[in-house]
Amino acid sequence: MPPIRAFSRLATLLAGVAAATLAALPAAATGESDMPAHTVAGNVQILSPVTMDSLGRQRTIRLYLPPGYSDGDRRYPVLYMHDGQNLFDNATAYAREWGVDETLNRFAAETGLELIVVGIDHGNERRIHELVPFDHPEYGPAEGQAYLEFIVNQLKPLVDARFRTLPDRLHTAIMGSSLGGLMSHYALLQHPETFSRAGVFSPAYWIAPQFHALARDTARGDDTRLYLLVGGAEGDEMVQGYRDMERLLGQQRPAGSWRARLVEGAGHNEAFWREEFARAVRWLFAARES
Repeated sequence: MPPIRAFSRLATLLAGVAAATLAALPAAATGESDMPAHTVAGNVQILSPVTMDSLGRQRTIRLYLPPGYSDGDRRYPVLYMHDGQNLFDNATAYAREWGVDETLNRFAAETGLELIVVGIDHGNERRIHELVPFDHPEYGPAEGQAYLEFIVNQLKPLVDARFRTLPDRLHTAIMGSSLGGLMSHYALLQHPETFSRAGVFSPAYWIAPQFHALARDTARGDDTRLYLLVGGAEGDEMVQGYRDMERLLGQQRPAGSWRARLVEGAGHNEAFWREEFARAVRWLFAARES
């Protein structure tokens, strides 16, 4: 295995786990003065832990509400995102946060685009199972379908009941990176009644060799939107998976319903995804929220 491919796989499997483990240790064990400062905005809240009925374990949910949420009765589109620890706060992120809250606060002020974001924390050592759709001979059983059942049948109804959402599929999106990118694409294919848009960042197609056949055989309507992203320095395997999917999308989907972007020199990391988040969100939501 070439070194760049080995790095890509290791980063995919471990992204977020090290930071979550470190955050769980007592301050004396980690050296509190060395911990990153909190960078989370005031309009992000942490909900009480939710029991995932389909998986029999609890999960922390981090919720971003638009700056104007408390000032009226407007309803908002919703973006569900994986690896919630990495989205809003350097103190919980694996390798610096995505800056989702800062980016969307800026959008609200400059463009009027406002969303609710539901960040679902990953399951630490369970991440490799929860964010994979198919069993793997090396990495073990997949729990991706059960994880999506939690989002679709339990978490989304809870969010829709407690907050002023636009609950229909045309206003509901899902996004993630690496294994989360893979799972976001899978969600768009498997639950079109729930999601109409997906941000698929650095998808780990390599861990699910059946995925391209599934995508080929699962036709989606013209009203879905998919944003596919990869970095040129993520490794040959990652880039090839991207190119194969780009080709497939071009064969089966209308041009305006998808966008594929390869950024030369970009690696498999939060800095890359943070840089690209704004561009992806603008495109995913512009058609109906401008």
